Amino acid sequence: LSNDILHGITRAAVLRFAREAQMKVEERSFTIEEAKSADEAFVTSASTFVMPVVEIDGQTIGEGVPGKVAPRLREIYLEESRKAAV
Repeated sequence: LSNDILHGITRAAVLRFAREAQMKVEERSFTIEEAKSADEAFVTSASTFVMPVVEIDGQTIGEGVPGKVAPRLREIYLEESRKAAV
């Protein structure tokens, strides 16, 4: 986290849900090259919740399609949000 980007309520919730689901979570700075060489990437936001990233600067991420983690995190986020809304 830094002053360059909002800390994000959605981000915090997704991180909490991931930990509760026994997913390994590591927060740290990374380079663009590290991101481009990732197996999978996603962004979080209030409007898209968890959105897979399949390309950065024209370079394919992983297999070029959403991996297993991002859709699962989105599913968990939506389930937990629905519970909280009722």
